[in-house]
Amino acid sequence: MTMQRSAFGDVLAPGFRQIFMNEFGLNPTGIEDIFNVTSSSRQYEDDSYIAGFGLVPKKTEGAAVTYDDPIQGYDKRYTHDTYSMAYRVTKEMWEDELYGIMKKLPAALGRSMNVTLATDAANMLNNGFDVTYAGGDGLEMFSELHPLVGGGTQRNELDVAADLSDTSWETALIDIADTTDDRGLLLHLVPKKIIVPSELAWYTHQFFGSAKEPDSGNNAINPANTGFDLGGRPQVVVNRYLTDSDAWFIQCENHKAYWFWRVKPDHYQGNDFDTDDAKFKVRARWSRGWSMPWGWYASPGA
Repeated sequence: MTMQRSAFGDVLAPGFRQIFMNEFGLNPTGIEDIFNVTSSSRQYEDDSYIAGFGLVPKKTEGAAVTYDDPIQGYDKRYTHDTYSMAYRVTKEMWEDELYGIMKKLPAALGRSMNVTLATDAANMLNNGFDVTYAGGDGLEMFSELHPLVGGGTQRNELDVAADLSDTSWETALIDIADTTDDRGLLLHLVPKKIIVPSELAWYTHQFFGSAKEPDSGNNAINPANTGFDLGGRPQVVVNRYLTDSDAWFIQCENHKAYWFWRVKPDHYQGNDFDTDDAKFKVRARWSRGWSMPWGWYASPGA
């Protein structure tokens, strides 16, 4: 589709003081707040892991040593998708337009790409309770039944969905502290961030910023505001692209969510020789997801 003068009469007519476009700059994408970011030089990236050994057994004098074998874990493939959009402007439109709108369109194209990045980054969390978006173990990102290759299951979401409160936060910290690897060895995960939608921003800052117990008339200290063995006050990250108004997500210092840049966003411009039309395009390639669920914990809210 080509932008022609007949479709944009306002930008050709004198008399307007100003014609606005979405001139609000680029928004933070949130990619670095959620993912370990790296680059890729291949059409896809494969992740796997090996579950190591269990606890070392006691050996009695003269007895043979106990042998153990590592166990192959689940595989995850990251296949890079391509995102691209373009527009086309006639030479006459470019020459006759009076308000400089045509010169602002490349920035508008960049803004569309920026918001696309932010939306896709947040969608890993938005879809984190949906089994349609399964990981290597066949389950959604946040589940009560993630299988361990050494046997048994483990959860990284509340067993009963709940809004953020002192009770649900305490339960989450205990579950995180009890998280093990596939052989039952504690991972010693430490909560680093709590990621919330705009609707929870005010309450979350109050909850973690209060020196005294929140939502209570008691004069007890607020453990969520202080450092203790299960984890101290996390960084509050507000992500405007989260779609569930009462869901909340915990990211630990060590986690296995990845964003792979195959080609970072770039702009391209050229002219069509036959028509003199100007053509502009933005293009990028990336993939994202999680290789293991540990290091993340969440609740969809009550």
